[in-house]
Amino acid sequence: MAKIRNPVRFSKHFGIDEKTLAKLGVLDPTLNADTKLFIDPFLIPASSHQEIAGGARKTYEKHFEQVIKLLRGSKARGDVAWRSARRLMEFPEVKWTCLGYGAGSVSGSGSGAFTTDAVMQTAKEIVELGVDDPDLFVAMGLFEEGIGPDRISDMATNVILPDLLAFNARVLKGLKVPTKSVSLTLKNGHSYKAELPVNPFEKGEPPIILVPADVLRDLPIASDWSDVADAAAKNTALRHQVNKRIAEIWQRKTLKDKAALRRWAMESEASFQLYLKLLRGAGAKPYDMAGDPIGELVWRRVAETIAAEQPFKISDPKKPDADAVAAVVQKIIDQFQFLIEKRRLSEELYHQGDPRPEKAAQRIFFAVAHAYCKANNLDLTPEADTSNGPVDFKMSSGFIGRVLVEIKLSTNPKIVAGYSKQLQTYKDAEETTRGFYLVIDVGQMGKKAQELLLLKNTEAKAGRPTSAIVLIDGRRRPSASKL
Repeated sequence: MAKIRNPVRFSKHFGIDEKTLAKLGVLDPTLNADTKLFIDPFLIPASSHQEIAGGARKTYEKHFEQVIKLLRGSKARGDVAWRSARRLMEFPEVKWTCLGYGAGSVSGSGSGAFTTDAVMQTAKEIVELGVDDPDLFVAMGLFEEGIGPDRISDMATNVILPDLLAFNARVLKGLKVPTKSVSLTLKNGHSYKAELPVNPFEKGEPPIILVPADVLRDLPIASDWSDVADAAAKNTALRHQVNKRIAEIWQRKTLKDKAALRRWAMESEASFQLYLKLLRGAGAKPYDMAGDPIGELVWRRVAETIAAEQPFKISDPKKPDADAVAAVVQKIIDQFQFLIEKRRLSEELYHQGDPRPEKAAQRIFFAVAHAYCKANNLDLTPEADTSNGPVDFKMSSGFIGRVLVEIKLSTNPKIVAGYSKQLQTYKDAEETTRGFYLVIDVGQMGKKAQELLLLKNTEAKAGRPTSAIVLIDGRRRPSASKL
């Protein structure tokens, strides 16, 4: 699994105030790690940028209207019309936006032949019902395998790329960042010319394409069942149109039976049109960049500011072995615990009073570790899995000094299993014997701490290797003025 090593933001690299980008309505991307936000086609018409609300929506509709026309004219799979439609449905990843699931780089894979064929077949069936709405393709995301958030975002980005480039031409002119003439060639053969800044942190120094913040979500609405279900439950007019056979599915926050939804939506033109109404009725809203509910952005600010705001001196381990590295990592963990418990870094674990996802806590720890290693010019390098996983410390001078740190929130029901199985699996994979298991109490701890310590003691008595357990009080505290 790819990892984040040295996160660098666009604003930081080009010397731009991040508030300037926010005022312009532009995402401030991380140049060497994908930001897991996605372009949602349902947000395009409401964008505050004319290149998007006007130009991109027209481009989007024209593209998929052509696909629908070709599918309607196709008489057999593989004929000329089918092949022409299929070419229009190939959406390689546009990696220059720094979005998606590309992990510890900004490069992903885009759609493959298998998923394209499956999508084509389903789209053909929908068109034959009489549906001619361009949004039918993104609407399939809730029930068609192979159409995840990244695929929906790739689909939109490919189609509206000329309009995104027009948006960049206007925004970059005001930002006055250095650019160069580039030729962008996608794997589907489409080619564009533009003046764009380059990304020196990726191989080959590829261009950077900025994206409007108001078309981004953590999950496109056609991938986020909870939002659709909530909206359907609150909309009396739509709720009455949903028959009993499908009503139970709409009442659940989690979609478990995609097959049932698929059968209902595709049984008639009326059903699919109602399905589209339900999606649109969910009222997709852009991701809250300022509040950052899932913690996708806050850790970058922590990485850039914490060492200056809370100085902390540490030195390189004298030897690059696991014991010496573990001693330094212990000091970093101690400082992290101090910041959480005594310096209100715990506030970054929450959004509007509720704990952010566990991944956010893991990245905040990585940000702290990265900041102090960098500030103290350590040869010790922290790396973080881009999805839920451990922070891996290793000496830059050798392999033998690897130490893993796994972070869990107290709300996680699998805390005990994570210690006994997950961390050991990671250690085996990384070929290290040293690990730390950090549990951050944000509520719902119950007896998990006692169970963990009992398990550790049992394992140690049996002569099996164990990892250190660190319990951190991450519960919110009143501000100093209220103490």
